[in-house]
Amino acid sequence: MEFTLRVWRQAGPTAQGRLETYRATDIDSDMSILEMLDKVNLDLIKEGIEPIAFESDCREGICGMCGLAIDGVPHGKEKGTTTCELRMRHFTDGQTITIEPFRAGCFPVIKDLIVDRTVMDRIIQAGGYVSVRSGSQPDANTIPVAKKDQEESMDAAECIGCGACAAACPNGSLMLFVGSKVSHLVKMPQGQLEAARRVKNMTRVMRQEGSGNCSNHYECQAVCPKEIDVKFIARLNREFLKALPKEADEG
Repeated sequence: MEFTLRVWRQAGPTAQGRLETYRATDIDSDMSILEMLDKVNLDLIKEGIEPIAFESDCREGICGMCGLAIDGVPHGKEKGTTTCELRMRHFTDGQTITIEPFRAGCFPVIKDLIVDRTVMDRIIQAGGYVSVRSGSQPDANTIPVAKKDQEESMDAAECIGCGACAAACPNGSLMLFVGSKVSHLVKMPQGQLEAARRVKNMTRVMRQEGSGNCSNHYECQAVCPKEIDVKFIARLNREFLKALPKEADEG
């Protein structure tokens, strides 16, 4: 297979970016789009051209590092699929493909297709964890957890923190990401002790970092590779409102 690629090139955070055109030749239909870029980079190096900078790690749809906007859609148009899982057979031979970095105000471009997503790390550091001492590993049935709560917690915990939600949202909102992290912890007994402090701190940092608010466009859910439900944004809002009386009491 052969493709014409329009790839965003940007030398650095303050440099002027542009789309440049490349040819991708001898591409196997089973290659992922990242493997295709690997092949293109090898050809560019042979020609003495600087290779395209992009991120990846596990290439198994788990780590969330591979996020690219493909033909204007974060991770591409295949539902429930990360960039590294997107195969070239999903495209038509001879097709022109536009590849850009995630576009969101909170994700500044570092170089080419790489963006700075450390904003998400800072939000997690603000409270996306359980810090209370839980002792040694208890028996599985020591703390009964309702099946519905187990399933909802695990559904929320599927979030891989790729940032596609913010890149697709017209407001650049990280609320689906934050909502999933808050929800998966608050549904478990271990996470409930710090629930109020967690949601207040994570929401505060999210706002400080320039995330917009949710205005129910549902684009975040549409592009999420793990198909995280927007109901977790509603839970984030509820947990935040529940935390306000506690904040007043503490004051």
